[in-house]
Amino acid sequence: MTQSVTTELALVPARINDRTARALAAEFTRHPGPKSGLLVGAEVGSPLLAAVLDALGPDDTLTVLSEDTFSAPGVEVIEKLSAAKPADVVIVAGQIVGSADDAHDTLAALRALLNPGGVLSLAVPVLPGTGSQANDEIARQVTAYGVGSDLVLRSTPPLRVHRLRFTPGSVEAAADLAPAFRTSSVPLAGDMNIDSNGVAAFGICVGLAATAKVIAPRTKLWMVPAALALPVAAFFRDPERAIPEDPSAVVAASDGKVLSVERLTDDRFGEQVEWLRIAVFLSVLDVHVNRAPVAGRVVDSFVEDGGFAAAMKPEAEHNVAAYTVLDSTHGRVVVAQRTGLIARRIVRRAPVGSMLAKGERYGLIRFGSRTDVYLPADMAEPLVAPGDRVVGGSTVVARWL
Repeated sequence: MTQSVTTELALVPARINDRTARALAAEFTRHPGPKSGLLVGAEVGSPLLAAVLDALGPDDTLTVLSEDTFSAPGVEVIEKLSAAKPADVVIVAGQIVGSADDAHDTLAALRALLNPGGVLSLAVPVLPGTGSQANDEIARQVTAYGVGSDLVLRSTPPLRVHRLRFTPGSVEAAADLAPAFRTSSVPLAGDMNIDSNGVAAFGICVGLAATAKVIAPRTKLWMVPAALALPVAAFFRDPERAIPEDPSAVVAASDGKVLSVERLTDDRFGEQVEWLRIAVFLSVLDVHVNRAPVAGRVVDSFVEDGGFAAAMKPEAEHNVAAYTVLDSTHGRVVVAQRTGLIARRIVRRAPVGSMLAKGERYGLIRFGSRTDVYLPADMAEPLVAPGDRVVGGSTVVARWL
């Protein structure tokens, strides 16, 4: 890409590898179609162009702003942004540069080419010293309109992929989406992944072991963090799951044992007052990645302060908890991530405005915890009972009436 192709935008070329390309193309890939896309600044043979073309269905259309000329079914190549038509997904292959005003104007031009509920995907460098006025403006708009970010460390330089949605997506559209590709789930072998938190924890343990070996070479102190490295990393394992296609199925938000299935009243989540709540306890041996029990749009997300009682005890009702509120085609659904005696850290990756597919990864809780799924009491029936074991994203815990 050359600057002459994007004279209407403040862009320069960016180095994008396969993993960054998958993150940038994630919103286009997960859309079942028919859909339209606009790819700005792609080069023939680039991983990003290949990823987008792979996701192109027979009823989809793609417009590519590029200096390269090529042809493919359903693809139109243009030389000026002014020739582009509005699209469901706009993907930027270059890096936005210049002043804050330049970045603002570039984002405004791209925003104008989004269909209602559409998503803009772009990447910015994250290494120290790579900050700029343009990146500051992007960060400001991400705060206001961001619906998800992925950090790609295995890139030169490391990049953060942002997704922005300037107008709300429809709840009905969420029901058709596939779970998004997330760089937080790092592939190991077969169907097993490890969450990026596990990679970091493993690195910390190895680093501590190496440091102890240098500081106290005559002792065996280094063996303690070395021995913990693999078990701690294994805690963050993240296997692929078969997600039921039945639209009436509500799946477990986590692995674990069902603690309770009860009806209760709670007026914190909107007009719905009476809820069916299914609480699941996660031991330190369970997979701790959390998944969306239904497809929907995130309309609220908040944390309530509290204690740190053991997650299997009634007192855990008042523990610190993070609530994610979803609007679905069957009404409002809430997922609570509760801390436990050991768990003190909740990871959330679904900001307000996000669209989650059923069974999609959206966060995790570290080291023993509990998840609660709240469903409208008059619209769902439970299919599990206290003591049952469930598998996040796969076990059907309730069914819509």
